[in-house]
Amino acid sequence: MTGHPFSQDPSNTAAFAAISGSEPFVPQDKRIRAVVIGGGTGAPVSIRTLLSMGFDTSAVVAMADDGGSTGILREEANVTPPGDVRKCLAAFAADADDPMTRAFKYRFEFARNHTLGNLMLSALEDATGSFPEAISICEKLLDARGHVYPSTLDRVTLCAQTRDGARLVGQANACRSATALQYVWLQASREPEPYHPAIEAIKGADLIVLGPGSLFTSIIPNLLVPGIVDAIRASRGRTLFVCSLADMQGETWGLSAKEHVEALMEHGMQGLLDYVLVHAPAPLRPEDALSESYNAAVGESDGSSSLSDLGDARLSGRVRPVSVSYADIQVIQERGPVVVARNLVDPNRPTWHDPRALRAAFAGVMRLCRSPRR
Repeated sequence: MTGHPFSQDPSNTAAFAAISGSEPFVPQDKRIRAVVIGGGTGAPVSIRTLLSMGFDTSAVVAMADDGGSTGILREEANVTPPGDVRKCLAAFAADADDPMTRAFKYRFEFARNHTLGNLMLSALEDATGSFPEAISICEKLLDARGHVYPSTLDRVTLCAQTRDGARLVGQANACRSATALQYVWLQASREPEPYHPAIEAIKGADLIVLGPGSLFTSIIPNLLVPGIVDAIRASRGRTLFVCSLADMQGETWGLSAKEHVEALMEHGMQGLLDYVLVHAPAPLRPEDALSESYNAAVGESDGSSSLSDLGDARLSGRVRPVSVSYADIQVIQERGPVVVARNLVDPNRPTWHDPRALRAAFAGVMRLCRSPRR
């Protein structure tokens, strides 16, 4: 065997270390409770940002994953999907450099690409007879600074219809769709029940953050579990949608920021979004043409890195910036949410959020939250 036998999923752990020692956003005696709703590689971005601000943070995670290591374990061991939970647990770990935390993220390429964290969660679920107990044990092992809650413990399958009418079964198939998705739904032997602690966490939150991450396969599957949207509606906290910077999977290929927001609203969030955070390298102007405003804004950037710096050749077939225009922002705001547009790109990894910029944007949103939604 050549090369190192272990690998880890890509993450911005090193970049987030730069804000880990930042001054908390609020005094310690005025704790703000935040909940991140999502999964995949996106939710950990918001988790680390909120932790750096001193918020009491938890995560509600989708249970529809059926690809890779998780898919193998789900199919062959009949366990609850561990992958998205594992990623969020690693984000909550007190010390990213602790050997236990590093090992938890190890991926064994020589053993069907399983991760140690997935294997531990699955083995502990079998040993204890409880997936929540397995999560609790791993939280203790990693000295987690928050809790991870599955949105449901029922076995669910994500189904999707694409914008050209094709139907897909399975989260892994949906995220690799050749064309953007129109809507998704859960298939199960019975109506799935929400996990009660997840409901309580959402109801008690001061801030509910959706994303960033895969819109149709990581964020929306949580909203499809009966009771989750009702809990958001019952909460007196504010809701913030963090729109992705770029498309790297087929499920949202070519969709604008406006279309991302519309998809959320069509899946239960109509009237429930307070703020939408989008990436714009420079201020968008009313006089920008609808079809050109994003590129015009990029052209006037202050020199900081942006997705456009990659060039069409490098972006083609691999990643595409999520477009936003002044006109789109106006349409979104007419439907209720306040749009916060900022340059959010990490200068070293142009498809990732810059931790400092994201923290500043979150702080700006919190300053706008003068009173709870009633």
